[in-house]
Amino acid sequence: MSEVKIAAQLRTEFGKGAARRIRRAHQVPGVIYGHGQEPKHVSMPGHELLLALRTPNVLISLDIEGDGKELVIPKAVSRDPLKGFLEHVDLLAVKRGEKVTVEIVVSTEGELAPGGNLLEHVLNALPVEAEATHIPDGVTVSVEGLEAGTSILAKDIPLPKGTTLAVDEDTVVLQVVAAQAEAAAEGEGEEGEGAEGAEAAAE
Repeated sequence: MSEVKIAAQLRTEFGKGAARRIRRAHQVPGVIYGHGQEPKHVSMPGHELLLALRTPNVLISLDIEGDGKELVIPKAVSRDPLKGFLEHVDLLAVKRGEKVTVEIVVSTEGELAPGGNLLEHVLNALPVEAEATHIPDGVTVSVEGLEAGTSILAKDIPLPKGTTLAVDEDTVVLQVVAAQAEAAAEGEGEEGEGAEGAEAAAE
């Protein structure tokens, strides 16, 4: 995976007021933690950080003014619920060659078997362990021809070399279910017929 370089500054002011001032300056407050070190409070350019976070589990090389460089990956991102701008970011310090546990996106390809079946994502993301500098963007699973009642387990998903599961291998990730719309419509029709029969009997 590619590495994104971003300049950062150490923060000396804390609290809601300080965070608002940082955001007014088009910066985003963040905290770096990990490796047993004391949390490091930084601010980063909002636009550059927003672009970087478009890539899941992006590897960021922070050049912290007066404090050297730090290799990090995002662990928690807070956004404004209405406007969507970045409010705060938690970052995990990592080292090259180090294994980390992250969640990767599971995408699907292909068409289910005919019959109005539906694909349910039991897990929205798959927990895996991978090298911090080689975290996969995601995995793709074929659902071609799968019928209702079929489940795809974690162990069924092909992972890139060097990546291992961080969840029980028998965990259900995807499952195919039969569409309920037709059954519901039939039930409503039967109820309607029953009601009409009752009305006829009353007459």
